[in-house]
Amino acid sequence: MSTIIKERVQNKQKIHEFSNKIHEANLDNIEDILEEYFDHNAVWHGPHPINQLDGLENITEQFYKPLLKSFPDLEKNNFTLLSGSFGGGEWVSTSGHFVGTFENDFLTIPATKGAVWIRFGEFHKMENGKIVETRIIIDLLDLMRQAGFKFISALGAEIVNPGPASHDGILLGESNSEESAKTLKLIEDMIYKGLRDDYREKGMNDMGMELYFHDDFMWYGPGGTGTTRGLKGFMDYHQGPFCQGIPDYLGGNHITRYAEGKFCSFVGWPSIYATHTGNGWLGIPATNKKITMRVMDFYRRNDNLIVENWVYIDMVDFLLQLGIDVFDRMKNSKYVFK
Repeated sequence: MSTIIKERVQNKQKIHEFSNKIHEANLDNIEDILEEYFDHNAVWHGPHPINQLDGLENITEQFYKPLLKSFPDLEKNNFTLLSGSFGGGEWVSTSGHFVGTFENDFLTIPATKGAVWIRFGEFHKMENGKIVETRIIIDLLDLMRQAGFKFISALGAEIVNPGPASHDGILLGESNSEESAKTLKLIEDMIYKGLRDDYREKGMNDMGMELYFHDDFMWYGPGGTGTTRGLKGFMDYHQGPFCQGIPDYLGGNHITRYAEGKFCSFVGWPSIYATHTGNGWLGIPATNKKITMRVMDFYRRNDNLIVENWVYIDMVDFLLQLGIDVFDRMKNSKYVFK
């Protein structure tokens, strides 16, 4: 095993260990736990309204302690974990759910006193066995829905999305480099040929998505969009309305992107630049506003096609750019669907 592969495996095992320790965490020991895994000068980028935290003390006090106060029995259940290098940096990415009893308000979202499943995707940049940078998207819009505040009538199914149907998303060892390269090529072709070039030249109806996605693939989208099944469901309930709403979107601006085995992940912060010139997506009339989108994607390939795709978007940040402040609407119970 090469030195870089050995380091990568150690990084993955470190992040897996950290995720498991969250269930042991409380307000008294969280500082010690975080100090074991984070560099003191780490930078944390998260969803609006938290956004950016500099240094371990701020990460502890402004994210992890409020999270544990709101969900005292918190578990962090990863269903994918993979690693790779990009731009000279080493990264580990995970996705899954924070699961816990919603005992106290979180970011002013009212506590339900019941169990909640909070979708998340995250990327950790590693140096010398420590986390020096984190990018994490927590699906706050879906947490609001679970708390009884629904601002958008999603076209897709609003469910607790599962992990990989293959039950093999936690990649703790060394992966086959040929399989990894095959996965990365498929994803990059889909992004840069299908979603970008073919869309620009031929339009939404001739993007060649059948070259990349299985007919019955599962697309697990963010709050406001929901989950879709198959190419038709994906085009009808997400991709079609999305392209109509922001037809000039420019994606693929990734901070990191890599594949391991049959899995691939990327994050852009922002990943998409666009103008909201069309009606339809999320049921919102065109605002003609310039927008950006923080996006994470996780994929699973089977044979030569994508069979599962988990998508995380900072929807609260995106909606705020359109003049829709969901925290204000929640506080004042405005425009809430029942």
